Amino acid sequence: MNDGPATLPRQSSLGYQVNHLARLMAQALRERIAPFGVVPGQFAQLLALYEQDGLSQRELCERVRIEQPTMANTLQRMERDGLIRRLPDPVDGRRAAVMLTGRARDLEDDLVGAARGINSQAARNIGDDELANFIDTLSRIIDNLGAIPERRGADPAAGSTPGLSPPPPPE
Repeated sequence: MNDGPATLPRQSSLGYQVNHLARLMAQALRERIAPFGVVPGQFAQLLALYEQDGLSQRELCERVRIEQPTMANTLQRMERDGLIRRLPDPVDGRRAAVMLTGRARDLEDDLVGAARGINSQAARNIGDDELANFIDTLSRIIDNLGAIPERRGADPAAGSTPGLSPPPPPE
Protein backbone atom coordinates (compact mmCIF):
# COMPACT_ATOMS: atom_id res chain seq x y z
CA MET A 1 0.00 0.00 0.00
CA ASN A 2 1.34 3.40 -1.00
CA ASP A 3 0.87 6.01 1.74
CA GLY A 4 1.74 8.95 -0.46
CA PRO A 5 3.78 10.16 -3.38
CA ALA A 6 7.27 8.82 -3.81
CA THR A 7 9.89 11.33 -2.82
CA LEU A 8 12.44 12.82 -5.16
CA PRO A 9 15.43 14.05 -3.19
CA ARG A 10 16.68 17.35 -4.55
CA GLN A 11 20.26 16.09 -4.58
CA SER A 12 19.38 13.34 -7.07
CA SER A 13 16.96 15.36 -9.22
CA LEU A 14 18.51 16.40 -12.53
CA GLY A 15 15.97 19.21 -12.97
CA TYR A 16 16.52 20.60 -9.49
CA GLN A 17 20.32 20.45 -9.76
CA VAL A 18 20.45 22.08 -13.21
CA ASN A 19 17.99 24.77 -12.13
CA HIS A 20 20.00 25.44 -8.97
CA LEU A 21 23.20 25.68 -11.02
CA ALA A 22 21.54 28.08 -13.48
CA ARG A 23 20.33 30.32 -10.64
CA LEU A 24 23.77 30.39 -9.00
CA MET A 25 25.49 31.19 -12.29
CA ALA A 26 22.92 33.88 -13.14
CA GLN A 27 23.43 35.49 -9.72
CA ALA A 28 27.22 35.45 -10.12
CA LEU A 29 26.85 36.93 -13.62
CA ARG A 30 24.44 39.60 -12.34
CA GLU A 31 26.98 40.69 -9.71
CA ARG A 32 29.90 40.78 -12.17
CA ILE A 33 28.19 42.65 -15.01
CA ALA A 34 26.03 45.10 -13.03
CA PRO A 35 28.85 47.68 -12.83
CA PHE A 36 28.79 47.81 -16.65
CA GLY A 37 25.05 48.58 -16.78
CA VAL A 38 24.17 45.19 -18.26
CA VAL A 39 21.76 42.61 -16.81
CA PRO A 40 21.79 38.83 -17.34
CA GLY A 41 18.67 39.00 -19.54
CA GLN A 42 20.71 40.98 -22.09
CA PHE A 43 23.83 38.83 -21.90
CA ALA A 44 22.88 36.02 -24.29
CA GLN A 45 21.82 38.57 -26.93
CA LEU A 46 25.11 40.41 -26.56
CA LEU A 47 27.09 37.18 -26.93
CA ALA A 48 25.12 36.27 -30.06
CA LEU A 49 25.73 39.73 -31.52
CA TYR A 50 29.42 39.58 -30.61
CA GLU A 51 29.52 36.38 -32.68
CA GLN A 52 27.57 37.93 -35.58
CA ASP A 53 26.45 41.53 -35.55
CA GLY A 54 23.43 42.57 -37.60
CA LEU A 55 21.11 39.66 -36.85
CA SER A 56 17.35 40.15 -37.11
CA GLN A 57 15.12 39.87 -34.06
CA ARG A 58 13.90 36.51 -35.35
CA GLU A 59 17.45 35.23 -35.80
CA LEU A 60 18.30 36.33 -32.26
CA CYS A 61 15.24 34.50 -30.92
CA GLU A 62 16.38 31.32 -32.63
CA ARG A 63 19.95 31.61 -31.37
CA VAL A 64 19.16 32.36 -27.72
CA ARG A 65 15.91 30.37 -27.67
CA ILE A 66 13.47 32.91 -26.31
CA GLU A 67 10.08 34.02 -27.58
CA GLN A 68 9.51 37.07 -29.80
CA PRO A 69 7.65 39.20 -27.19
CA THR A 70 10.42 38.66 -24.62
CA MET A 71 13.07 39.48 -27.22
CA ALA A 72 11.21 42.62 -28.30
CA ASN A 73 11.13 43.88 -24.69
CA THR A 74 14.79 43.01 -24.13
CA LEU A 75 15.89 44.73 -27.34
CA GLN A 76 13.85 47.80 -26.42
CA ARG A 77 15.70 48.00 -23.09
CA MET A 78 19.07 47.36 -24.77
CA GLU A 79 18.35 50.17 -27.22
CA ARG A 80 17.38 52.47 -24.33
CA ASP A 81 20.61 51.49 -22.53
CA GLY A 82 22.72 52.34 -25.57
CA LEU A 83 23.82 48.77 -26.30
CA ILE A 84 22.16 48.26 -29.69
CA ARG A 85 20.52 50.13 -32.51
CA ARG A 86 18.11 48.76 -35.07
CA LEU A 87 18.61 49.57 -38.72
CA PRO A 88 15.79 48.95 -41.21
CA ASP A 89 16.53 46.44 -43.95
CA PRO A 90 16.49 48.34 -47.27
CA VAL A 91 15.04 45.29 -49.06
CA ASP A 92 12.48 44.14 -46.46
CA GLY A 93 10.96 46.99 -44.46
CA ARG A 94 9.51 44.55 -41.92
CA ARG A 95 12.99 43.38 -40.93
CA ALA A 96 15.59 45.31 -38.97
CA ALA A 97 19.21 44.46 -38.34
CA VAL A 98 20.15 44.59 -34.66
CA MET A 99 23.54 46.28 -34.47
CA LEU A 100 25.86 46.69 -31.52
CA THR A 101 26.77 50.23 -30.56
CA GLY A 102 30.30 51.42 -29.84
CA ARG A 103 29.45 51.24 -26.13
CA ALA A 104 28.53 47.54 -26.42
CA ARG A 105 31.72 46.83 -28.39
CA ASP A 106 33.75 48.65 -25.72
CA LEU A 107 32.21 46.37 -23.06
CA GLU A 108 32.90 43.11 -24.90
CA ASP A 109 36.24 42.29 -23.24
CA ASP A 110 34.91 43.12 -19.77
CA LEU A 111 31.68 41.14 -20.20
CA VAL A 112 33.35 38.10 -21.76
CA GLY A 113 36.04 38.29 -19.06
CA ALA A 114 33.35 38.28 -16.36
CA ALA A 115 31.73 35.19 -17.88
CA ARG A 116 35.08 33.42 -18.22
CA GLY A 117 35.83 34.20 -14.57
CA ILE A 118 32.51 32.74 -13.43
CA ASN A 119 33.04 29.66 -15.59
CA SER A 120 36.54 29.22 -14.14
CA GLN A 121 35.28 29.51 -10.59
CA ALA A 122 32.43 27.08 -11.26
CA ALA A 123 34.84 24.57 -12.82
CA ARG A 124 37.49 24.89 -10.12
CA ASN A 125 38.87 21.46 -9.13
CA ILE A 126 37.25 19.82 -12.17
CA GLY A 127 39.55 18.38 -14.83
CA ASP A 128 39.35 19.47 -18.46
CA ASP A 129 38.14 16.04 -19.64
CA GLU A 130 35.53 15.85 -16.88
CA LEU A 131 34.27 19.35 -17.73
CA ALA A 132 34.16 18.56 -21.48
CA ASN A 133 32.14 15.40 -20.75
CA PHE A 134 29.76 17.36 -18.50
CA ILE A 135 29.17 20.01 -21.17
CA ASP A 136 28.64 17.29 -23.78
CA THR A 137 26.12 15.57 -21.50
CA LEU A 138 24.28 18.84 -20.86
CA SER A 139 24.11 19.49 -24.61
CA ARG A 140 22.59 16.08 -25.22
CA ILE A 141 20.04 16.59 -22.43
CA ILE A 142 19.08 19.97 -23.92
CA ASP A 143 18.74 18.36 -27.36
CA ASN A 144 16.59 15.56 -25.89
CA LEU A 145 14.15 18.01 -24.30
CA GLY A 146 14.22 20.42 -27.24
CA ALA A 147 13.23 17.61 -29.60
CA ILE A 148 9.89 16.91 -27.90
CA PRO A 149 7.39 18.26 -30.50
CA GLU A 150 4.32 18.21 -28.28
CA ARG A 151 5.78 20.80 -25.91
CA ARG A 152 4.02 24.15 -25.87
CA GLY A 153 5.58 26.47 -28.43
CA ALA A 154 7.99 23.86 -29.75
CA ASP A 155 9.16 24.19 -33.31
CA PRO A 156 10.70 20.84 -34.22
CA ALA A 157 12.01 22.21 -37.51
CA ALA A 158 14.00 24.87 -35.69
CA GLY A 159 15.11 22.44 -33.00
CA SER A 160 14.22 24.87 -30.26
CA THR A 161 11.60 25.28 -27.61
CA PRO A 162 11.02 29.01 -27.16
CA GLY A 163 10.30 30.10 -23.64
CA LEU A 164 10.99 26.68 -22.15
CA SER A 165 14.77 26.67 -22.26
CA PRO A 166 16.72 27.56 -19.15
CA PRO A 167 18.69 30.77 -19.29
CA PRO A 168 21.92 30.27 -21.13
CA PRO A 169 24.91 29.90 -18.85
CA PRO A 170 27.56 32.60 -18.95
CA GLU A 171 29.72 32.38 -22.05
